[in-house]
Amino acid sequence: MGVGGGGEAAVSAAPAEEAAGKDGEEGSRWTMKEKLIAAAVLVWVLASAAGGVVVHRNICHAALQKMEEGLVSMCEERARMLQDQFAVSVNHVHALAILVATFHYEKHPPALDQDTFAEYTARTSFERPLLSGVAYAQRVEHADREGFERQQGWIIKTMKHEPSPVQDEYAPVVYSQETVSYIEGLDMMSGEEDRENILRSRASGKAVLTRPFRLMSNHLGVVLTFPVYHVDLPPDAKEEERVAATAGYLGGSFDVESLVENLLRQLAGNQELVVNVYDVTNSSDPLVMYGSEVPLGIPSPSHICMLDFGDPFRKHHMVCRYRNKPHLPWSAISTPSGVFVIGMLVGYIIFAAWSRYDNVKEDCRKMEELKKQAEAADVAKSQFLATVSHEIRTPMNGVLGMLDMLLDTDLTSTQRDFAQTAQVCGKALISLINEVLDRAKIEAGKLDLESVPFDLRSILDDVIALFSTKSRGKGIELAVYVSERVPEILLGDPGRFRQIITNLVGNSIKFTERGHIFVQVHLADHSNLATESEVEPVANGMNGHKDEKTAVATSVSLNTLSGFEAADSRNSWESFKLLLSCEKNEMPYESVSDKVTLVVSVEDTGIGIPLEAQAKVFTPFMQADSSTSRTYGGTGIGLSISKCLVELMGGQINFVSRPQVGSTFTFTAVLQRCDRSAIGDSKPVMLHPLPSSFKGLSALLVDRRPVRATVTKYHLQRLGIACDVVATIELALGVLSGRNGSSLTSTKQPCMLLIESDSWGFKIDVSLRSRLLEMKQNGHTHVLPKVILLAAAESGKLKAQYAVDSVITKPLKASALAACLFQTLGITRSSNERRDNSGSLHGLLLGKNILVVDDNKVNLRVAAGTLKKFGAKVECVESGKDALALLQVPYKFHLCLMDIQMPEMDGFEATQQIRAMEAKANEQAVACDDSERDGATRAAKWHLPVLAMTADVIQATHEECTKYGMDGYVTKPFEEKQLFQALKKFLDPGMSS
Repeated sequence: MGVGGGGEAAVSAAPAEEAAGKDGEEGSRWTMKEKLIAAAVLVWVLASAAGGVVVHRNICHAALQKMEEGLVSMCEERARMLQDQFAVSVNHVHALAILVATFHYEKHPPALDQDTFAEYTARTSFERPLLSGVAYAQRVEHADREGFERQQGWIIKTMKHEPSPVQDEYAPVVYSQETVSYIEGLDMMSGEEDRENILRSRASGKAVLTRPFRLMSNHLGVVLTFPVYHVDLPPDAKEEERVAATAGYLGGSFDVESLVENLLRQLAGNQELVVNVYDVTNSSDPLVMYGSEVPLGIPSPSHICMLDFGDPFRKHHMVCRYRNKPHLPWSAISTPSGVFVIGMLVGYIIFAAWSRYDNVKEDCRKMEELKKQAEAADVAKSQFLATVSHEIRTPMNGVLGMLDMLLDTDLTSTQRDFAQTAQVCGKALISLINEVLDRAKIEAGKLDLESVPFDLRSILDDVIALFSTKSRGKGIELAVYVSERVPEILLGDPGRFRQIITNLVGNSIKFTERGHIFVQVHLADHSNLATESEVEPVANGMNGHKDEKTAVATSVSLNTLSGFEAADSRNSWESFKLLLSCEKNEMPYESVSDKVTLVVSVEDTGIGIPLEAQAKVFTPFMQADSSTSRTYGGTGIGLSISKCLVELMGGQINFVSRPQVGSTFTFTAVLQRCDRSAIGDSKPVMLHPLPSSFKGLSALLVDRRPVRATVTKYHLQRLGIACDVVATIELALGVLSGRNGSSLTSTKQPCMLLIESDSWGFKIDVSLRSRLLEMKQNGHTHVLPKVILLAAAESGKLKAQYAVDSVITKPLKASALAACLFQTLGITRSSNERRDNSGSLHGLLLGKNILVVDDNKVNLRVAAGTLKKFGAKVECVESGKDALALLQVPYKFHLCLMDIQMPEMDGFEATQQIRAMEAKANEQAVACDDSERDGATRAAKWHLPVLAMTADVIQATHEECTKYGMDGYVTKPFEEKQLFQALKKFLDPGMSS
């Protein structure tokens, strides 16, 4: 047991040690990483702290510099004012010197004595508030001493009040202010410094100062000495001249401390500054004139200003400093702290960004993988849609084709009804498949719009004809109006434009049980129907009603197409009439741009859209509620596709809807103008020219609804018929007879009288006929106009019921109107006007050899049967290889219809090999020794038109077919109009020439 246990322990310890070793390695590895991170963090913290210190120093330096600037400004201001006030005092002393010179020396005898001087200086002492007293000392030479002493009655004494010793000259005080009368008779030259001042003042002619000393007031002051001359001296007088002209000296004691105190007391900020004034004549031993005994080397901040008191020998300056130590600004603490914090945050952000970068890098790698998977899924989805499209439409092609062939046989009425019902259901299924696949193409971004010329008015006529049976069955007005300013031929995608109109009109037909459906087309520059806002519900309910249940159409007849209220009030007759008047008054449409922006509106008086459902109208597969699809049918995808198509055309779609009133959908589309002269083979177009046999005719229309009358007039004018409109039959008879001043806009007599069915009253037909005959007999009219009734019911029943020449069944379209007028007016049609599409297709295919290539035998039978019905000779093969075996130069076929998806060799590859074979044959033909003309003919001959015949509407595009050498494509199941358009360019001799 022990041995076994020890062995187990040893065995179990080995993995544990290995795991511990791995953990240790991992721990050491992480420790190194942590060390690097810690080192980086430490470096960053130190850098942030250093940055904070630098900012702190900069802020302190800036604050100190600002304080120094303020100190300099205040110090300079105080120095300037001190100099000014000192200069004022010196000027007063100068004036007193002039006084002494004038009245003591220029007057004989002198007019000045001690009493006069003392009284004058006492009275004018307010002018010298800083001088404690003034005195005048006369210059006396030694030779004149005895006479001077006898004259004055006292002897000259020294400053110590002792008799003055013998010297060259003396300066005894002869006049003094009472405040300094004690110095009278004293020799000013007995003092060393006073003697020096006297000598300097008379030599320079300026006021000179002594060094500072204590005055009797215990204030620091200086003695000011000013020379007095016998005569006036020029400013540039020499020293010898000044000494010779000197008569005496005027002096006074100056209180410097009082001067500075008064000055500082007047200025703001005095409490902040400490001011000192020094005599720095001896720079090594400056003397204090004001302030405390502070050495010059005071700590900064301080500022020194030089003072000029007028003495060229003495030098003075003022030292200013702040009384207290400057405070550290708060920003010097907060800003560096903020810098440090920001630095730490930046470091954290960098660290987080770096970590995030690593995470994003990993996420990008994963997203790249997911992107590749999504792209592969998208390719698979597109391939799946193409396959589903092909696999669903292929059998549907067989079903519809066989039903079409079945309907061409002799069937009983019951059998024909069954077959027609099955055909309608099959076409509905094909339409649903097309819508779903259109949505798939839009989501995949593979829906491209064509750019071919087309006739907009013909397309609208086709849409009206498509829904005419349903509108007549419901008894609703269906009408279309196109502004005459809209160009006749436009460049765009007619199929997609027709699809939008068909979806909108189809929805209106589906949800409208009474009233009208009105389609209008105008130019955006002249229409007030276009809106710039997004799709949104009506703000306050419908027409002011807050409750949906209360919005019920009233019985009051409104001025609309049918008399029922419309959802969009901007489509009223007033707006419509204003629009028509603007179009007539303006010049013909000319644009500097080829772009044409159309505004198309489809107005109905149906059930409307509930307010809560209006926000999701354009959402795919969404309807107003669950009962809508059960009651009216549909999938809810039509409006979504229409919105996408409108946006592809560079426009916008929106709507106004009011429940129980109706809806108005408005969209814009940007197309291009196209002249008929610009239409060529490169731009195939199916134009439907209207007959010109009616040009010059005139008609009179009776209709009490102006909007409906405008629509009828529009269709008549398209045929070249001038039309006048009246509201009642009585007015029409008045116009025909010329009564009551009524007249026609046309100079010709109307050849037809068109009357709306609701304007036709009971027993009016007999009276109308009799009155027309009466007018003819009376000579009011030479030819009775044909009476034509406009109604929505079957024309045969109405024509038998009313005594009219003809009944035109609504909705109106130009071709149907022309056919009725041909018959009613007895006008013979030309040969071109009698041609139709079926006859054209039969003439196009008659006797032509066509090769059909398809791997589906049912599709082969359907294609062969369809083509043979129109007189073509058809040969069928089931693969691309079999087609290549038959297609050898010279060709015996005029055209080849080839399926795209086939086993072994698809249609694209087969077409490429056909084109390669043709290129080789053409090169050989050019290289022959035939004439140049024959060679060119042969080179142009060998090109067999190959059209793709496919049920795949995803991949079947003109660009894709052209890429592989095909000339176009036709989709299965065949449609007669589409087949004619596709084949006409290649089989019509006129087109090929």
